[in-house]
Amino acid sequence: MLPRALAFDVFGTLLDWRTNIAAAFAGSAVSGDPEELADAWRARYRPILEEVNAGSRPWANFDELHLATLEHLLTERAQQLPLEDKRRLVAAWHRLDPWPDAPAGLEALRRDHVTAALSNGHIALLVDLARYGQLRFDALLSAELAGVYKPAAEVYLTAGRLLGVPAQELMLVAAHPWDLQGAREAGLRTAFIERPLEYGPESPPREDADADQSVSSLLELARRLGS
Repeated sequence: MLPRALAFDVFGTLLDWRTNIAAAFAGSAVSGDPEELADAWRARYRPILEEVNAGSRPWANFDELHLATLEHLLTERAQQLPLEDKRRLVAAWHRLDPWPDAPAGLEALRRDHVTAALSNGHIALLVDLARYGQLRFDALLSAELAGVYKPAAEVYLTAGRLLGVPAQELMLVAAHPWDLQGAREAGLRTAFIERPLEYGPESPPREDADADQSVSSLLELARRLGS
């Protein structure tokens, strides 16, 4: 049975965050290799979300969490930056280019399926990203609607509830095995999409043997699902 609806992870799955964030560092007063700085900032992503989910840090949206992790990164490297400049770097997360296959792939999949973004990013951020990247969805869903962050099951279950689709008829499309595993534990179907350049040419290989589908592009997924 084909899924009725598809939910898409955003950062890394649909959008090339690294290139844009590295460019933002290159245009800033922060010293260091821009790509390494982008990777180091992103590496603080999951740990701070785990703090929120564990209750050791109060709920905050992505702009607030990105600011906190940026300040930690700068402090660790004994660098200082005016608040206005830090906010400019945080704002760079609102303007990320999509992977080349993403706009056309989403359109192809949307012909036969309900499509929704399902991101840890907050809704205001997703609106900016969808508009900037010209990505068309039927819905923008955020972890903030569930009050917890992925991979907590409530995020995926909230998506199914809001879309009016049983968990077993909702498929998460993501490039990250940890996200797909969380979705499976919540009863969703899963599709792994390869993004071998997410962390640049030296990106470690990833795979998900438990995914219902494993594809190299959204267009390939559309062909597999008959869109």
